[in-house]
Amino acid sequence: MTTLKHNLIRHLLSTLVILLMLAHVLGFFRISLLDRLEYVFYDMRVRFTQENRVDPRVVIVDIDEKSLGEIGRWPWNRDVVSRLTNTLFDRYRIAVLGFDVVFAEPDTSSGLDALENMANGSLKNNKAFNRELKRLKPSLDRDKIFAESLKNHPVITGFYFKYNPNEKAATSGTLPAPLIRTSELDPNLKAQFVKAFGFGGNLTAIQRSAYGGGFFDNALVGDDGIFRRVPLILRYKDGLYPSLALAVTKAGTGDLPLTFGLGWIGLGRERIPVDHQMAVTVPFLGKQGSFPYVSAVDVLTGRADPAVLQDNVVLVGSTAPGLMDLRSTPVQSAYPGVEVHANIISGILDGRIKHHPDYSLGIELITVLTLGILLSVLIPRLSPLASLVITISSLLIIVWMNLYFWKYNNFILPLVAPVVTIVGLMFLHMTYGFFVESRGKKQISNMFGHYIPSELVEEMSKSEKAFSIGGESREMTVLFSDVRGFTTISEGLDPESLTSLMNAFLTPMTQVIHHHRGTIDKYMGDAIMAFWGAPIEDENHARHALLAGLEMIDQLDVINDDFRTRGWPELKIGVGLNTGLMNVGNMGSEFRMAYTVLGDSVNLGARLESLTKQYGVMFLVSEYTRNEVDDVTFRYLDQVRVKGKDEPVMIYEPLGLTDQISPTVLEELKIYHQAVEQYADQGFAKAEKLFLALRKHDPDRMIYHIYLDRTRHFKANPPGPQWDGVFTHTTK
Repeated sequence: MTTLKHNLIRHLLSTLVILLMLAHVLGFFRISLLDRLEYVFYDMRVRFTQENRVDPRVVIVDIDEKSLGEIGRWPWNRDVVSRLTNTLFDRYRIAVLGFDVVFAEPDTSSGLDALENMANGSLKNNKAFNRELKRLKPSLDRDKIFAESLKNHPVITGFYFKYNPNEKAATSGTLPAPLIRTSELDPNLKAQFVKAFGFGGNLTAIQRSAYGGGFFDNALVGDDGIFRRVPLILRYKDGLYPSLALAVTKAGTGDLPLTFGLGWIGLGRERIPVDHQMAVTVPFLGKQGSFPYVSAVDVLTGRADPAVLQDNVVLVGSTAPGLMDLRSTPVQSAYPGVEVHANIISGILDGRIKHHPDYSLGIELITVLTLGILLSVLIPRLSPLASLVITISSLLIIVWMNLYFWKYNNFILPLVAPVVTIVGLMFLHMTYGFFVESRGKKQISNMFGHYIPSELVEEMSKSEKAFSIGGESREMTVLFSDVRGFTTISEGLDPESLTSLMNAFLTPMTQVIHHHRGTIDKYMGDAIMAFWGAPIEDENHARHALLAGLEMIDQLDVINDDFRTRGWPELKIGVGLNTGLMNVGNMGSEFRMAYTVLGDSVNLGARLESLTKQYGVMFLVSEYTRNEVDDVTFRYLDQVRVKGKDEPVMIYEPLGLTDQISPTVLEELKIYHQAVEQYADQGFAKAEKLFLALRKHDPDRMIYHIYLDRTRHFKANPPGPQWDGVFTHTTK
């Protein structure tokens, strides 16, 4: 394929990516994944730029667990709430009070209803009773007591709306007077007010005595349940009603008049930026605790600090988990709802409300188009490294500009479309280059694929090193594995079942070896030969091979569970591992070649696998492998001469990663090694006692029996001072 044709295809694909992003931005269709990513990026900016300071002007009087413990469960008697209200204004001289609760049900805790029923019934003619009831009634009508405490104070009560038009929208209680009727609005105002279809309000006497009211629920919770936007005003029938935060702010600023415009709500001379639904983004100062908290019971008992409350806005709400006023927000997954209102009040007072400017759509379109064209031209002409640099630089510039306008202009500029355009174009061109270059990689696969696993071929194709299949000498690690008693097993199965059994055994074992970067040298019936360290050099070849052997033993349990369900015999294996100098390369004849390893170190690995049966273990490694691995615990077994080799070698049983070995095993191992030391020093009597104790604790461990037999033999037949402790094996 010519270069011109390559470039044409790349430009066409780039154009498709750009057009896709532009269609999303313009709203021809929305890509839900990108919308969700915009939420994620918004939340990240909120957390990254949060001020983490405390605003002392808004105080939360908390119906917390401490208050519930001293006063009793919520709802409290209205005379208690009345006393709380009076104390806040008369003693602590607060500026304005907002209740993030609704008083929808009458307070019957005083028993007044029962007394009046008695007065109108069985005690109707009892003048003394009725006289006394008339005298006590003012102190027993707790709703009236609370309503009286609201008069002459700037108190904003809370209520909630219902938004589902498909359900019968029930109403209860009383709404405050609306801010304005929709018929009185400027006809040029194109706001799409959130519309309510029902409400839950306060008792009539309480609402009429209050200075005003505001809704505390949120109809604009994100699809993921997170509070990001809150409407300041919404519509019910032909009236517009304020949120609790707006109503409290309005009352706290001297009841300044409200005005409405396209993209703003005027509070006196200040303009609060809002979106087309008259909603604001919550200007979170930080996590819970961004405002002073005062326990409600401390207010009632006079223990609260007057300096915290005086002349400040106060919101009464709850952080007690049982009252379920916790919300999911960008700054915290469980955030008190009352503090959401506090953040909005604080943001209005400071002018910190972030918003989408009118021209944000234009900025997004220009950014996507400019970046798309620029990167589409540059990336195909640059090297992969230069393309990566320009991509990262573009991302950094876009993110920096976005954060700058966020922090210093309170602008929320879309971030996902530009970022996805940059990353998408980079991914597109890199992917295209990858497939074009795959032809060269295929040549490597043709050369090496006959000899080594495909996983290593892929790694070799990514490497800049040159690889050769010619012979060379290299330090490596070799593994041999064999199934115990395979002849007996094979005789009990028909050929088809035997084939299925071997495939079910060899496949997961091969996967384990490949997972640990090993190369399968060959399968020899039921045996596996593998090696580490070639053709790709591996500094940790001994460790990778050892971990592979341990995992093979663990995998055998899974295999045997499967075999039992199929009615097949369980398998046992032996694994031998050795590290040393080996010859590796493409070896064979002119008829058949194989990439394999040869040498004394390879032969020793095979001998070690055979010795597993004689020592009653599943895994044996030489001292050369053991010395290369530091984070595995080993049991020393013996110093031996294997058949065909004069030099003795120490052999070990790997037990597992040291940090996973239990203290009990480590203690037993300590005693065992003490016994071996006594044996090596010809302290056969002491060694015998230790081995007897060990055998009593674990009678099935063969190595204890082996050493007991040897100690008893040498007690009766002392070996003499020239004895080197080496045991010579005369068979393979």
